[in-house]
Amino acid sequence: MTDKLNLTLLLEYIPPSSLDYLDWVSVGMALKFEGYPFDVWDTWSQQDSRYNAREMEAKWESLGHSKDTPVTGAFITMKAKENGWTSSAYSGSDGNEFLAWDDEVSAARDYKFIDKAWVEGQEINEPTDNWSPAEQLKTYIQTLFKNDDYIGYVVESWQKDDGKYSVSGSGNYTRTAEEILNDLERYKNEKDLGFVVGDSKKEAGAWIRFNPLDGKGVKNDNVTDFRYALVESDNLGLEKQNAIMRELELPIAALVFSGGKSIHAIVKVEAKDKNEYRDRVEYLYKICNKNGLQVDGQNKNPSRLSRMPGVVRGDHKQFLIDTNIGKANWEEWQTWIEDLNDDLPEFESLAEMFKEDPPLAPVLIDGVLRRGHKMLIAGPSKAGKSFALMEMTISIAEGIPWFGFNCEMGKVLYLNMELDRPSAYKRFKDIYQAMGIPPKHLENISIWNMRGHSIPMDKLTPKLIRRAQKEKFDAVIIDPIYKVLTGSENDAEQMAKFTNNFDKVAMELGTSVIYCHHHSKGAQGGKSSMDRSSGSGVFARDPDAILDLIELDVTKSLRDQQKNRATAKFYADIIRDEKPAYFPEIGQDDFLSASEMRKHLTEALGTERAERIAGFELGPLSKRVDLMTAWRLEGTLREFPKFDSVNLWFNYPLHYSDDAGVLKDLEPVGSEPAYKRGATNGGNSKNSEEKKAERAKKNTENLISAFTTLDIESKGELRIGELVDYFGKSRNTVKNWIDNQDILKIDSKGIVSFVEKSNE
Repeated sequence: MTDKLNLTLLLEYIPPSSLDYLDWVSVGMALKFEGYPFDVWDTWSQQDSRYNAREMEAKWESLGHSKDTPVTGAFITMKAKENGWTSSAYSGSDGNEFLAWDDEVSAARDYKFIDKAWVEGQEINEPTDNWSPAEQLKTYIQTLFKNDDYIGYVVESWQKDDGKYSVSGSGNYTRTAEEILNDLERYKNEKDLGFVVGDSKKEAGAWIRFNPLDGKGVKNDNVTDFRYALVESDNLGLEKQNAIMRELELPIAALVFSGGKSIHAIVKVEAKDKNEYRDRVEYLYKICNKNGLQVDGQNKNPSRLSRMPGVVRGDHKQFLIDTNIGKANWEEWQTWIEDLNDDLPEFESLAEMFKEDPPLAPVLIDGVLRRGHKMLIAGPSKAGKSFALMEMTISIAEGIPWFGFNCEMGKVLYLNMELDRPSAYKRFKDIYQAMGIPPKHLENISIWNMRGHSIPMDKLTPKLIRRAQKEKFDAVIIDPIYKVLTGSENDAEQMAKFTNNFDKVAMELGTSVIYCHHHSKGAQGGKSSMDRSSGSGVFARDPDAILDLIELDVTKSLRDQQKNRATAKFYADIIRDEKPAYFPEIGQDDFLSASEMRKHLTEALGTERAERIAGFELGPLSKRVDLMTAWRLEGTLREFPKFDSVNLWFNYPLHYSDDAGVLKDLEPVGSEPAYKRGATNGGNSKNSEEKKAERAKKNTENLISAFTTLDIESKGELRIGELVDYFGKSRNTVKNWIDNQDILKIDSKGIVSFVEKSNE
């Protein structure tokens, strides 16, 4: 049994006094089925006043099981959970705590904050012989009922074989509170309540139902309002019971001494229906049981009888101890209980933290994300977000840069929520091939294919934690989150609860959590990168890093330039493969021009071959360039300085950086049109001059950047034709740019070079 849950530990959460006979027997059957000895059941049963040592062994021997439906340890687990046990409180044989398959994150709470051993008893003062029975019952009824409520009560009883008394019959249930109160006023000076409710046996006492009835019966179906629940316990002395009920701040309407070993607390549960009543009573009993007040589980029914104040039972009186104590209502009490068990960390002194100097979490993606932190990647449809996440997965697994950011090598769990298994495998394989790197560390990537198995994040979180605990992942990537979303994405409160699941995963597994979300509808170009995600602003505030992809508006001239370059490279690759001896004869400048490379192709392979290539093989290449999209990656970071925007091309199936810098001047799709931007301040001359100066400065920066990029051999000069091809502009436009600045110059032969500065 060392590999199983230790059921003896769970029995600590199940007081036998809280069970009826059938449940008590079921516990014994479950223990016997799981191989536990008789002593375990016997020792546990001794906590109950109904324990009879002479019958236990015979009862144990008689316990049997149906082959089809045996009572197993799952029954004990269920009863323990009802009283506050959670599987996170259990450690396996390896010492690691774990969650059960169906656990929710919110269920892992202790709810114990009172140690009964340290609670001082609170004395109960029984009324003297001069008490007023009528006043006792009057106060009780006025506290619990409305005038037109029907009240059920029983005064008749019979004595059982063990000498104890029990109710006889259903009693009276046809009188309203107003009718009984009128009689109490009429007979207020009588020494007992016989004239009002009938005579009861002194040895037995009398009973009253604490919820109103319909006047037709006394079953649960006859209850008209689920206002109250009964808390009764006899495992402690009366003073301790009184003290713990008050320490728990139970919203008690009436506190009654039973005349025996227990106090009856009539607790306000204020349920709207039978189902809510059941849930609230379960919650109420769980809190009491966890804090040392073992509640009698047989009192759960809303039509249950409690002790009637104002009558005598044996040597004692049944009387009101107090009314309306503790919290004012159920909602206030439950909120208070939850606040006491919020699992929040304690306050810390900054002075102590200065002494400790706690180290920062290790970096996972340089300048972007630390281990154990959260990151959101957002973008519109067709941005290739899933491809970007897969590229990131590979980059972390192989320890190579991602979009120019260095990644530390680590293990990654990729939650694939959208693709079927073969498609996910093919996409990873295609990306590896497009990246041009050998798959050396595939063991660093685990994929959880969840298509067709998606469940809400609050249900998925414990299952994810359980499965991933032993793997020590450095990153968990969830793609996309709409498949596991709980609640409305526009509701801030619901989204805060949703994103708290990411904190739970990060904290429990010590892993970075990276997730993908979509942009809201409409143009995004005019928005800040952190405001583009669809739904609540929680998505802009929760992550430690937000990386946002926005599409750039690619001009026709730039796309033509890319076709020119792609064609030139295509020709060069053919020459290198088919005529490697010719390849060294090609000048460096010619590699950037499709027309020049076409000439080399003709010289190397002949006119017929060159024309066939140009006629039949360039079509797919041109279409591929037409399908390329351009993107700008922007970041909002909590732990690192803001980085410069990264411009990317997406050429299925891969994003790659714009190393040539041709995208940096493009505007995002949906940005304000240029003619509107130029109309600022009514188009006054001062603003126009400022705009003109800004454009000239931008042109100069672009020229220098292009010159540096194209001057591969660092000769310090270029032909203007190279710059024309680079920018995709006319020769006159580029010449005007050069003429309107004083850093680069152009001579009569079209050679561009830097202006030589004097030493003065």
